[in-house]
Amino acid sequence: MSDRFELFLTCPKGLEGLLIEEAVGLGLEEAREHTSAVRGMATMETAYRLCLWSRLANRVLLVLKRFPMKDAEDLYHGVLDIEWQDHMLNDGTLAVEFSGHGSGIDNTHFGALKVKDAIVDKLRTPQGDRPSIDKLNPDLRIHLRLDRGEAILSLDLSGHSLHQRGYRLQQGAAPLKENLAAAILIRSGWPRIAAEGGALADPMCGVGTFLVEAAMIAADMAPNLRREQWGFTAWLGHVPALWKKLHEEASERAAAGLAKPPLWIRGYEADPRLIQPGRNNVERAGLSEWIKIYQGEVATFEPRPDQNQKGLVICNPPYGERLGDEASLLYLYQNLGERLRQACLNWEAAVFTGAPDLGKRMGIRSHKQYSFWNGALPCKLLLIKVLPDQFVTGERRTPEQRQAEREQAAYDEAPSVPQERQYNKNGNPIKPAPAPAPVIEQPRLSEGGQMFANRLQKNLKAMGKWVKREGIDCYRVYDADMPEYSMAIDLYHDWVHVQEYAAPKSIDPEKASARMFDALAAIPQALNIDKSRVVVKRRERQSGTKQYERQAAQGKFVEVNEGGIKLLVNLTDYLDTGLFLDHRPMRMRIQKEAAGKRFLNLFCYTATASVHAAKGGARSTTSVDLSKTYLDWARRNLSLNGFSDKNRLEQGDVMAWLEASRDEYDLIFIDPPTFSNSKRMEGIFDVQRDQVQLIDLAMARLAPGGVLYFSNNFRKFELEPNLSERYAVEEISAQTIDPDFARNTKIHRAWKITAR
Repeated sequence: MSDRFELFLTCPKGLEGLLIEEAVGLGLEEAREHTSAVRGMATMETAYRLCLWSRLANRVLLVLKRFPMKDAEDLYHGVLDIEWQDHMLNDGTLAVEFSGHGSGIDNTHFGALKVKDAIVDKLRTPQGDRPSIDKLNPDLRIHLRLDRGEAILSLDLSGHSLHQRGYRLQQGAAPLKENLAAAILIRSGWPRIAAEGGALADPMCGVGTFLVEAAMIAADMAPNLRREQWGFTAWLGHVPALWKKLHEEASERAAAGLAKPPLWIRGYEADPRLIQPGRNNVERAGLSEWIKIYQGEVATFEPRPDQNQKGLVICNPPYGERLGDEASLLYLYQNLGERLRQACLNWEAAVFTGAPDLGKRMGIRSHKQYSFWNGALPCKLLLIKVLPDQFVTGERRTPEQRQAEREQAAYDEAPSVPQERQYNKNGNPIKPAPAPAPVIEQPRLSEGGQMFANRLQKNLKAMGKWVKREGIDCYRVYDADMPEYSMAIDLYHDWVHVQEYAAPKSIDPEKASARMFDALAAIPQALNIDKSRVVVKRRERQSGTKQYERQAAQGKFVEVNEGGIKLLVNLTDYLDTGLFLDHRPMRMRIQKEAAGKRFLNLFCYTATASVHAAKGGARSTTSVDLSKTYLDWARRNLSLNGFSDKNRLEQGDVMAWLEASRDEYDLIFIDPPTFSNSKRMEGIFDVQRDQVQLIDLAMARLAPGGVLYFSNNFRKFELEPNLSERYAVEEISAQTIDPDFARNTKIHRAWKITAR
C-alpha cells in the first residue's frame, strides 16, 4: 500500500473551519474544506494521530478508491475490484454505511446492500466462508459516499464516532456532543486562558461536558486516549507498533499535564438529579482532582476562587421547548447577566444559545458572535468581556463614571497590601467594618418595556380600591390595552398568568418576539411579583376542545380568594386555569340568589359557580360535566370550603343527562363550550346549532318561578329569536362585566331566561 493516503474527516456542520486548523496542526497536508468535512493527504502516522487527538472530528475515513459510477452495476464492480483480502479476513465482520444519491440509486439501504454484496462475493471461499454483518462492533466499517456521479469508498478508522470519548455514560435531557463542546471552548479562547493559568466555571453544567473537555485541553490529554475499540483494530493494514508508539507518547503527555497544579474548574447545577451523574463522568475521565461540581442556582452563582483570579464563564442555557418556558428562560438569562456583572468583573464569558434574542436580555454586549449548529438547530455563541463598558442595564453611566469604574477594577486587581492593625484604648484589635451588601441591579427596561410597565402600574392602581372592596385576589390587569403588546395578564394572588395572543401573519415574528420579551422583563418590576411566579402561555384560535387539553403535568395548584370563598387554580398544566375570571359577576349573582334553592350547574367545569351557590345558602347543588378530571377538581373546590354534603357531582353528556333527568331546580346556570367532540359523548355539540334543544331541555327541569342563566363566549353567537316566543328572555351581558374586563366587553354574552 502507499505511504500516503487520502483522508476525509467528518464533523458537525459549522465546525469545518476549526477542524481544518486542528487537522493541519496534526499533520494533514493539502487540506481542503467541504460541507461538514475536511479532506487532505496524510501518512499512516498522521491518520492515527488524528484519531487520537482530534477534538472536533466525528470520523476519520481513509479513502481506498475513487471511481465513476453510472448505475448499481458500476457500484458493484467498482467495489469488487478492491483486494479485500488485504483488509479483512474471509470470516470477519463488517458494517456498511452509504450516503448520497443519484446514478440510479435513490435508496441508501440499496446502495449499502450492493457494497456489501461485492465485498462478500470477493472474499467468499470455496468452503463457504464469507464475512458476516455486525452493525454494532464490526471488524471493518466501510463507508461509501456518492458525490455527483463519483463513488468514494473509505475505511472508517475511528469505528464509533470520535465524539464518544467514553467518559459520558450518563447524560442529561439535552446534552451537547463532546466535539461540539470542545469547539465552543476553542472559539471561546479557553486554550489561551488555560495557558495563562485562568479558571473556568459553568453555572449550568448539566453532567459536566464543558468541564471535562476544558480540563482535557488544559491538561494536554488526548480526547480519545481512553478509548479501547477502534475501527482499525482488526484491519489487516493496521500497524500496531506505530499505534503503540503514538499512544504511549499521548499517555506521557497526559501524565505530565495531570502532574501540574490543577486549574480551578468548577461546575454548578440546579437540578440535584444531575450532580452525581456529572461527578461520575468526571471520575471516569480521570479528572477528579481538576473538576468539582456543586449544586446551585444561577441566581446564587459565585465563581471567583479568589479576588485576583480571572478566567472564563461558559454555559449552554436551555432554549425553551415547552409551554410557558418563555418567562422562566427570560429570567434565567437575566439572572445570568446579573451574576456576571456582580461576581465576574474582568472575566470573559461564552454563552452558547439556540435563542439569541434571549441572549440580548442579559444586559451585557457581546463583542463577537459565532454561528454553530447543534444537530439541526441553528445556534449562536456569544463572546463577552465582563467589563462595565459592556453593561447595558442599570443606570446610564457618564464617561467620568466609567473611568472611575475602570480605575476601581484596576485597583481590585492590584496585589493586596497588609493593613496596619488598629487597637482600641483597651489594647484589643478593632475589627474592620463588614463590607456593604452588594446592590442587586434591576435590569433597565427598554423604552417599550418601560412604557408597558407604566401601563401595568396604572391599571393596578386604578383597580386597587375595587379589588379590596370586592374581596378578590384574582383578576385581569391587562388585556391588549396597547395593540403592539398583544396579551392578557391576570393576577392570581401572588402569581401572574400571561396569555400571549398569536400575532397576525402581517407582524414580523422577530418584532413580536422582542415585544414579548420586553413585556416579560417589565412584569415582575411593575407588579412587584417574583420572576419565578410568572407563567406564560400562547393562546391561538382553538378548534374543538383543544383549549381543555392537558399541556403539562406539574399538578401544582394555587389557592385564590373570590367573594368569600377559596378556589384552586392550576396555572401550568392546561391552557385555561380552572377559573374563568370574566364570569365572576355571574358567580356573585348566583351566590346572592341561591339561598334555599336547588341549584343546577351544567357544563360545570371545576364547579366554581356551585361553590358560590353553596356559599349563598343553596339547599343543594348538582354539577354535571363530561370530564372526570374537572369533576375531581370540582370535588376539591367544594371540600376546600366545607361543602362536601348536599352537593352532587354527575359525570355525563349534559344533553343525555337532561333527557334522562326528572328532578326540578330553582336556579340553573349553563355555560356551554362553543364546540365539543369528546369520545365520551354521542355526536358533536355545537352551541350555535344545539342551543334551542339545550335550553328547552333545561327549562323542562326548571321549577315554577325559577331562573335559568345562560352564557357563552363564542364571539359570533346569536340567540335564536324563537326562544323569546316561548320564554321570557332578557340579555344581561352588560351587568356581567366587571371593571377588569371593561376594555373587552365582548368577552362573553349572558341571558336571564324564565317561564312566561
